[in-house]
Amino acid sequence: MSITRIDSNNRMSQAVIHGNIIYTAGIVAGDPNTDIQGQTGQILDTIDGYLLSNGSDKTKILSVTIWLADMNDFADMNVIWDMWVPKGHTPARACVESKLATPNYKVEIRVTAAIA
Repeated sequence: MSITRIDSNNRMSQAVIHGNIIYTAGIVAGDPNTDIQGQTGQILDTIDGYLLSNGSDKTKILSVTIWLADMNDFADMNVIWDMWVPKGHTPARACVESKLATPNYKVEIRVTAAIA
């Protein structure tokens, strides 16, 4: 079974496809100088792009891990998440507080999805 690496550099790939599964890296906001809702929206747009350009979409997401720099942002992040995730297609999800790569990042999201 082949492995396809997407947007790779010396350190990592932004996504990897193996079989009929796409795995994204942890995705952060392109512009981290926004609030939690702005960053979450940017990340979900990026995830949509990786999924759609590789034969998947958000209805096929199997699991999600969300890292928040501050768990006090949980409710505000979920406002954007709840508008984005399709009803009836909610994935298994974990959300934890974690120190992120730089202080400007408030959220990082990683998904695993089926390709159909």
